[in-house]
Amino acid sequence: MKKREWLIVFVPLFLTWTFDFVTKRWAQGLTGIESYGPINFILHHNPGAMLGLFSDLPPVLRVVSLSTGGAFLLCTYGIIQYLLPIKSLTLRSGLSILLGGILGNVTDRILYGHVVDFIVIGSPSLSSPAFNVADALQWVGYLLIVIAIVREGELLWPKNNTRKMYWINPGFQLKYCYFLLAIGLGVGVISLVFSYTYLRVTMLELTGNNQAILDKFLIPFTITFGFITIGFSAGLFTIGKIISHKIAGPIYAFEKFIADSLDGKNRPFKLRNHDEFKHLETLAIQIQNHLIKHGALPSTANAEPLPAEILEMEGSLMAEASGKQTGA
Repeated sequence: MKKREWLIVFVPLFLTWTFDFVTKRWAQGLTGIESYGPINFILHHNPGAMLGLFSDLPPVLRVVSLSTGGAFLLCTYGIIQYLLPIKSLTLRSGLSILLGGILGNVTDRILYGHVVDFIVIGSPSLSSPAFNVADALQWVGYLLIVIAIVREGELLWPKNNTRKMYWINPGFQLKYCYFLLAIGLGVGVISLVFSYTYLRVTMLELTGNNQAILDKFLIPFTITFGFITIGFSAGLFTIGKIISHKIAGPIYAFEKFIADSLDGKNRPFKLRNHDEFKHLETLAIQIQNHLIKHGALPSTANAEPLPAEILEMEGSLMAEASGKQTGA
């Protein structure tokens, strides 16, 4: 995507967050009910998530859990934007608006420990729960995402551009995945030691050596942190699998192209849209032209492009055989 298109994708995120922030600061000055037809403005503090979810959790655990969840959503957003196989400005902008709304509420939880709600639709006898601009814009984001999926579903999961196998070179790919997994677990352990120690020392300073209070907060914290670390590490493993496949696939396809060219087969060389090393397509054309010029290759194609599944199966078998020979 071009820089201008990335700007279209990311600007809605900041606009959503800014608009929500400004309206909430205005709402903080409300002292009563202001009604404009069915739309009513009244200040309300929501200690939980959207529509009051998680309100019954202990304050410290609630704020920490929901804020951490927002941070992980931000990371997930960046990963999805990177891995999306199509440009789809509608889908990408919808994700930005959705995240902007979520971050608007996360900001409140970090600053105040609660979310500022101030919009109520309806009458005293029948009305909606209190919500804010962030909540409303999140639904706009959901709508854009659904529209994009309905309109561009075939592009999101193209049959002719879908990989049938993800382990083209298992040795290389697993090494890549385990490396990312180790990084995730390492960062998780370091963060756990620091945050657990910091929290424990702080609680000892504030409450004294009260084991019941320590257990009440430290045990759920450790368990929650453990689940988050495992989930994050598993996500890194999956991402490593996808990215390494985009590397291993093109390398094997190019090796196959070179071998066929040396055997006198003029075969088209084409990578998938989001494969790495796309410059190999240009290099392949230069190699073909050079071989044709010196009479080592027919001037017209005499071999059909290999189906993706055959390339992947051959690549996997070749990598496995090479691994066995190396082991021998």
